[in-house]
Amino acid sequence: MTTTAGPGPVTFGRRMPVTRDRVALVTGLVAPFLVSLALVPLRSGLSHTNAALVLAVVVVAVAALGSRTAGAVAALSAAAWFDFFLTRPYETFGISAGAGIETAVLLLAVGVIVARLAAHARRLEVSRVTDEGYLARIHATAELVQSARSADTVVDHVRRELTGLLGLSGCRFEYGTLLGRPSRLGADGALTVGHRVWDPDRSGWPKGEIELRAYGNGHYLGRFMLTPGPGPVPPLQARMVAVTLADQTGAALDTAGPVSAG
Repeated sequence: MTTTAGPGPVTFGRRMPVTRDRVALVTGLVAPFLVSLALVPLRSGLSHTNAALVLAVVVVAVAALGSRTAGAVAALSAAAWFDFFLTRPYETFGISAGAGIETAVLLLAVGVIVARLAAHARRLEVSRVTDEGYLARIHATAELVQSARSADTVVDHVRRELTGLLGLSGCRFEYGTLLGRPSRLGADGALTVGHRVWDPDRSGWPKGEIELRAYGNGHYLGRFMLTPGPGPVPPLQARMVAVTLADQTGAALDTAGPVSAG
């Protein structure tokens, strides 16, 4: 008995993050220039420290918007235009006063540090949200295993979860006997093709279907046959979640017994 995939392919496209980073990079180049230019009429009565603080705010804003690279670019741009517009001699890339040099160097150093911190905080936030999504899938499947009257209900649910989680273009489940030697997604989230270990992060998905076996109480009960989608390979953490979902399917099949499974 086999079941065929219902939902369409889900890809792990990166269009939105790439666009956001490009906007941040352009902003990091232009915003310090515009702010420094706006401060020119005030520079005679504006201390170097206050001018640097204003530009530091710009760097923080860019770092919060984009990547660490964008924040570093903003810091370099801020230091350069601080030198050009706000320190003597004006409109030249040269600083005559020692205090101005110190302020420019500090602005650059603080900007780079803040950019790194902002980027790190954003990565932690993305990781936290992603982890919550993974846990939600596992939790929902565990609840279904406990409440479902038929193991087929769990199989269909996990098939849909795998399609979305791994960005598959197709997913079906085969009960019972192993046939052929397809590529295999192992218990550690690693891929094997024949007797070779396959690095999907470097080489992408292997060609053809990939099997993900479901075991119950140590016994092989069936396998999901995964057809990779056109997008990039999901991270190891997502592949490990896929293995966990297959294990939950095996537990449901083992509880249901051979009559329901057949």
